[in-house]
Amino acid sequence: MTHGNGTRDGGRLADVSAVRPGSHAVVVGGGLAGVTAALALADAGVRVTLLEGRPRLGGLAFSFQRGDLTVDNGQHVYLRCCTAYRWFLDRIGGTALAPVQERLDVPVVDVARPEGRRLGRLRRDALPVPLHLGRSLATYPHLSLAERAAVGRAALALGGLDLADPALDTQDFGSWLAAHGQSARAVEALWDLVGVATLNAVAGDASLGLAAMVFKTGLLSDPGAADIGWARVPLGELHDRLARRALDSVGVRTEVRTRVTSVSKNENGGWSVQVPDETLEADAVVLAVPQREAHDLLPAGALDAPGNLLEIGTAPILNIHVVYDRKVLATPFLTALGTPVQWVFDRTEASGLKDGQYLALSQSTAQDEIDEPVAALRERYLPELERLLPRTRGAEVKDFFVTRERAATFAPAPGVGRLRPGARTKAPGLYLAGAWTATGWPATMESAVRSGVGAAGAALDALGRSRGLLPDFFEEAA
Repeated sequence: MTHGNGTRDGGRLADVSAVRPGSHAVVVGGGLAGVTAALALADAGVRVTLLEGRPRLGGLAFSFQRGDLTVDNGQHVYLRCCTAYRWFLDRIGGTALAPVQERLDVPVVDVARPEGRRLGRLRRDALPVPLHLGRSLATYPHLSLAERAAVGRAALALGGLDLADPALDTQDFGSWLAAHGQSARAVEALWDLVGVATLNAVAGDASLGLAAMVFKTGLLSDPGAADIGWARVPLGELHDRLARRALDSVGVRTEVRTRVTSVSKNENGGWSVQVPDETLEADAVVLAVPQREAHDLLPAGALDAPGNLLEIGTAPILNIHVVYDRKVLATPFLTALGTPVQWVFDRTEASGLKDGQYLALSQSTAQDEIDEPVAALRERYLPELERLLPRTRGAEVKDFFVTRERAATFAPAPGVGRLRPGARTKAPGLYLAGAWTATGWPATMESAVRSGVGAAGAALDALGRSRGLLPDFFEEAA
């Protein structure tokens, strides 16, 4: 099968050494981290081969067909402060297809309150930090006056934490919130509302270091930092089609359905990358695969404690997809309290649906539900949607299905920071990338892109190539 500049010839990868003389890098893994690393290396003049085991690029942020619908496996959003992912969108020509809202505005519906008094909003004003959220917090109806005041004090305390302090990673966010006067209701109606969606963990299960990073960067760094962006087209349009086009344009040879079986040093001091029926020789290799797969491919001695990779836990995300015969949700998305439903997104236009409305429910921290049968989930969630969205009560459900990512993210548990490796290994010429590596961010598209840039930068240094075209996001993380 032919993709990009790579060709299959009798089951063997064709020789493309004539494409670009000089250094050759092999990137293993075609998710956002791998695509980013490949683009950054190729932009710097390195000849690159990108190998992906799946039939498509995009990793865990992808699309598939279900009848006439184009379905994203899960709802992915990013924030204005996600400078690396925004660079990636720009680099592949996708910025206009995944715009950011003009100003943070999140409808929060509490189904436990009487109808007519259920809606609150988290939004910002055009004021400097932290005043940009002051009016929204002062009028947030889902917390008492005392709880709102306590939230303000905790936010100021959070702003004073030093993200470079490794001790933060040993503590859990829930205990810190409790010690700073946050009630269970405040955690549910505010801190977890944001934290569960960004960290894929409730406060009590999340590293204080990662949680502080999310809140300081998203809410306390710049007035517009938390403005939300999301794709108005299927993710496959961005992360596969446009990414593939960008890779082609700089001569990257892209091979899908190509699984790497081993990575080893060769007698010339370079690297040998084994795929079925062939060995590729490379001056540099970037392993941009999940942590367990990276562990299995790492040669002996590449990391001091390779077992750490196996200690990085994973956390699932469940996505529930419902197609109604009519419009039942008037906003692009909302989030909910007093119900198992977390975030609801309107996917109608992006999916190509012509009649009715298609909603996607993104359920993070789904450990208890990830393996439940579709019938049980339907029985649970359709009545919850009727409680949440009155217009669903007379609507016909045209389709109901579920997508499951059992290892959607790494688990951001206390102590995970010491387990996450940097881009460089102890084996010269071998680099690591992936949202799970030491980017300082939780498992997000932003973390994946940052890791790809970091791995490419390390490889360019070793290859004696200029980093001049490489974007520099790393100062902004502080």
